[in-house]
Amino acid sequence: MGALELRESVLEYINTADERLLKVVKAVIESYQEEEIVAFSVEGKPITRSDYKAQLADAKLEIERGEYTSQEDLENEAKNW
Repeated sequence: MGALELRESVLEYINTADERLLKVVKAVIESYQEEEIVAFSVEGKPITRSDYKAQLADAKLEIERGEYTSQEDLENEAKNW
């Protein structure tokens, strides 16, 4: 059974599903999406959607704590390379 046939079959189930089944399907889809690879690290390691969100949250906290290098500081540092 190809993707098209599977999609049609699943849609038939969804179109006649009760609320409980719809909640299960939604949870499975959300879990699948969280583990989807959305990027790669500089080293080539895959990064999942959930890892990416966690890294963004960490980066925001670092910025709020002032843990970053300004453009000006980076340019001054680069002069000494």
